[in-house]
Amino acid sequence: MFSDLKSEAGLKKLNGYLADKSYIEGFVPTSADVEVFKAVGQAPAAAKLPHVARWYRHLKSFNGGEQGKFAKAKKADYASGGAAAPAKDDDDDVDLFGSDEDEEEEDAEKARVPKFVPVGYGIKKLTIMCTVEDAKVSIDELQEKITDMEDFVQSCDVAAMNKI
Repeated sequence: MFSDLKSEAGLKKLNGYLADKSYIEGFVPTSADVEVFKAVGQAPAAAKLPHVARWYRHLKSFNGGEQGKFAKAKKADYASGGAAAPAKDDDDDVDLFGSDEDEEEEDAEKARVPKFVPVGYGIKKLTIMCTVEDAKVSIDELQEKITDMEDFVQSCDVAAMNKI
């Protein structure tokens, strides 16, 4: 993809490529970054090639062991000029603001977490959201079992109920 990375022309091509990208492939460093990093050899002048200089400094911040753990590149041979540019994803739909379903799932997940709500004078109320199948266990039986723990429970209330 990038022919001679030791020449000015090769580095200019790489600089243009990295103008709107953080890495050679995708959004995380890969073995393609390490391959091109080694082919570049040394940090270029930031005044002439700012994007390559930024990318080079970033890759240099990883030690050799960390660079070895990068994900494998999808395409091979970036530094010799033989490979084509990485294909763009066909998925042009990017949900920048998140969907309502995601928000509802997050809200439901938060509601499922048991939490202590302060009532006053150091007393706390334990709030639990659960689903009870009436055919298996009745709500009255469940409330009885909970209130039987008299040392820990003063009362038990059902805030909302849906029949299943």
